[in-house]
Amino acid sequence: MLVYPSGVEVSSSALRFLAQQSRRHRRAIGSRWRRLSAGRQALLTLAHLRMGHTYAQLAAGFDIGTTTAYRYVTEAVELLAALAPGLADVVRTASAKAYLILDGTLLPIDRIAADRPFYSGKHKRHGMNVQVIADPFGRLLWASPALPGAVHDIRAAREHGIVDALTEADIPCWADKAYRGAGGTVRTPCWGRWEALSAGQQAVNRSHAKIRALVEQAVATLKSWRLLRKLRCSTTRITSLVQAILILHLTSSE
Repeated sequence: MLVYPSGVEVSSSALRFLAQQSRRHRRAIGSRWRRLSAGRQALLTLAHLRMGHTYAQLAAGFDIGTTTAYRYVTEAVELLAALAPGLADVVRTASAKAYLILDGTLLPIDRIAADRPFYSGKHKRHGMNVQVIADPFGRLLWASPALPGAVHDIRAAREHGIVDALTEADIPCWADKAYRGAGGTVRTPCWGRWEALSAGQQAVNRSHAKIRALVEQAVATLKSWRLLRKLRCSTTRITSLVQAILILHLTSSE
């Protein structure tokens, strides 16, 4: 395999943060020697998450074995995922904001047609459902654990306790028609065909769409990490990957 110099579009603060976490972990477990330093392990992990490079490609570039590359990445992802904020923490922090925006996104996975629980009828493909919460400026605040793609957005929001948490904190939340009937403080557009709506309802829906559209920035932020554009790993690892990317984003944004 040929090797060439390349770049990773990630801030140096994310690299320093991950390297620091790796050093702490190595001291905690008494690890004396590794093929890669903590800084190189952090760079290896960022290359995998941001660029979506395979373990074979990473192994060739960092001059290590494929198994070692997998082990290093898995270790770093687990360290990051453990630091990701919970829903209660996000809601408590966001209580001072005017409102929040909620949306669901599908992370594509490589599954065959027989894997029905992972098939999203809305998107016509296999994937994992992840709920995203953004602030009024469209900045990513939280991403939920991943559920099979067949799970509808409103069901996912209820299973994660999003609706109850927002209602208890009395935080208005803007969402699309997929959350119709959620209740609480979740606000959805007026239901019905556009031509059947009154002038007032159409005006409300236009205003609602302008506010809710900003959540697409948060979704785009999450999917700017190319690994999430086509996941080829076990579905049991996807939640950890999403949480790791979330904490890296939040760390870089501070």
